[in-house]
Amino acid sequence: MTTPLATEGSVRAPVAQRSLPWFAQGLANLAVVTALALASWYLLVDPKWSGLDIYPQPLIAFIFWTVTTFVWLGFNLDFHGFDRLPQPVRGIALILFVTTVGVGITFALAYGWGHFDATFAADRAGGAGYLTGALFTLFGFFMYVTGVINWGRWPWSKLTTRQPWVGLGQITLLTVPTFILYAVFALPGLATWADPAKAWFTTPTLIGWFYSIIVSSHVTGLLTDNWPWRLAGSPGRVALASVVGNAVVGTGLYYVLLSLSKVLMGSSNADAIGPGITIFAAELGVCWLFWMIFWANAFGNWPNGPSPARNHLVRVGITLGLGIATFLAYYFFIAGSVLHEPLVAGGMHGDALGWMDWMLLWTLFYVFCLESYGLPRRREPEPTEA
Repeated sequence: MTTPLATEGSVRAPVAQRSLPWFAQGLANLAVVTALALASWYLLVDPKWSGLDIYPQPLIAFIFWTVTTFVWLGFNLDFHGFDRLPQPVRGIALILFVTTVGVGITFALAYGWGHFDATFAADRAGGAGYLTGALFTLFGFFMYVTGVINWGRWPWSKLTTRQPWVGLGQITLLTVPTFILYAVFALPGLATWADPAKAWFTTPTLIGWFYSIIVSSHVTGLLTDNWPWRLAGSPGRVALASVVGNAVVGTGLYYVLLSLSKVLMGSSNADAIGPGITIFAAELGVCWLFWMIFWANAFGNWPNGPSPARNHLVRVGITLGLGIATFLAYYFFIAGSVLHEPLVAGGMHGDALGWMDWMLLWTLFYVFCLESYGLPRRREPEPTEA
């Protein structure tokens, strides 16, 4: 199962139309996305070359809110209204819209609401005001996406499948638990009026833990065709099983990803980072998540053979391996030598939650909004191919 946007409207190309093998299509998409991400990084973000001075904040807040806006418009609303436009007008309009909303929310919180509550203020030390506002999206990225890839749009799908009603219903309903999670877990550790000592987690631990739950929801929703949650039976039971199951599996993944990240970076680097090391479950997790989304939507979620178990295991293995390789390449070469990001510890530079989400944002722009405009259609692998 790929994301909804990967399956809707994916009509096979006529025989006479140019097409690429699935792996060539994926590599071509990766080349375009990487080129767009790098060019825009050097122009807008690069700490050494860009004059905008938006790294790391408000850059990260902008990315998080723009991705969340895309999720609302794409996953929940199926691009309602925009889907009537031809390409590339549709893609350009979508990119402009979600970017405008993402920037608007970022600055409305920092300069609007932040005027009344210093917790969200733009001038708060270390960009903490931007971070506080953006952490809402940590919980939103789970709730708004799991409602589609794990819940199958339940409970609104029982009432209607028509857009924009099913999408608006989802967004409205899922905003309630998103806000509760944000208020309970995020605000106590960051609000200027709260006592951080009474927070459930430190902010790095919160991000590392909850991002691992997001990773779990995408593993099951994208790579394993919603297994095992789909075995629960009715749509309501599947939704409940996915929430409880992803929370449990995600918590286990937190410890696995954190331990693995320490091994990958080396004990000396881990010791130098100190207590904030707990965020590295998310830093490794975002590398894996990027490849899950890219593999499902640019590489056709190969393999799609007759054995579901084999399909699932191979997808998990490939994307995890690519995520690990990306983590190492990013922290020990790309972040410092290519992107000019600051030193973290030892020979490590950067923040994967920034760059990898920047790559993800350009994936959403090019692969989803523009539908890989300019590339031939993907030639799907044969059903028995594995």
